[in-house]
Amino acid sequence: MEQLEIPQGAIVGLSGPNGSGKSTLLKLLGIIEKPSRGEVLYNGFSVGPFSKQARFQITLLPQEPILMKRSVFNNVAYGLKLRGEKKPFASEVKKALLRVGLAFDEFAQRPWYALSGGEAQRVALAARLALEPKVLLLDEPTAAIDGASAQLIKDAAFNARNQWGTSLVIASHDHPWLNEVCDDVLHLFKGRMMDKENENILFGPWQDLGNGNTGKRLPDGQEIHTPKPPHSEAAAMMKVFLEGDTQGAQGLEVLHGLVLRLNLERSTGKTHISILVGNLSFNLKVCPEQIQEKGLFPGKPVTVYYNRNRMVWR
Repeated sequence: MEQLEIPQGAIVGLSGPNGSGKSTLLKLLGIIEKPSRGEVLYNGFSVGPFSKQARFQITLLPQEPILMKRSVFNNVAYGLKLRGEKKPFASEVKKALLRVGLAFDEFAQRPWYALSGGEAQRVALAARLALEPKVLLLDEPTAAIDGASAQLIKDAAFNARNQWGTSLVIASHDHPWLNEVCDDVLHLFKGRMMDKENENILFGPWQDLGNGNTGKRLPDGQEIHTPKPPHSEAAAMMKVFLEGDTQGAQGLEVLHGLVLRLNLERSTGKTHISILVGNLSFNLKVCPEQIQEKGLFPGKPVTVYYNRNRMVWR
């Protein structure tokens, strides 16, 4: 049985294609939905929807901001009222709005319909930050909003971690950002956590390439060979290597590509490399010394290797 443990104060990223289960996992962690099997533990206690041990301590910011039909002030103060606090909320609401870059005097009395997409998402986040949560779950928090709002949301989330020790779980397609800020990035596919050593996903359709080979022919004429797929909808998980990482390995096949991006992975000190092969992007991690030895930079041609016999079907 798969098990996921999130340490206090950790920043964990969730990566995977649409439909891989990122949003569902966030709803389970946010005790919005009950798991069909297994359980969610918080501080050692089994919790579910409306559990007293976790309510108001775990909060989820969905991709689409959900605001009530009332003023910004009342949206931000709503959770505090539900928590049973009796004192005036002006100070808490003001601090929460400032955390997301919204001036209290300008926005507090503004109605929900008079907000841009980025402002609405920031108000939704402010409503959660007003609770000073122990766990903050973010579902594509910067998708489809302007760059300034996206940066303010990122800053506010990380300030919560630094100020209160809040644990952050972030689902995003922004892989460079996740690799830069997260202590760990989990790759999901079809509701399951993937082996970190096989973080590249190849989707069909699969072709008979002749000479007993099955796989995929790329637009530039290169071929990726795979074992025979178990069914037509199967996806192949594969790992790629740079030259020098393959000494002594047997049965390796070759692909030629271009370096797309280099991103430092903060948690490990390694560099995350994206390489374009034909029309596909492959990812791998290397030590900083290898970057210098190979003189890697965006646009440089590189040769990568893979072992078809180590591919995993899902």
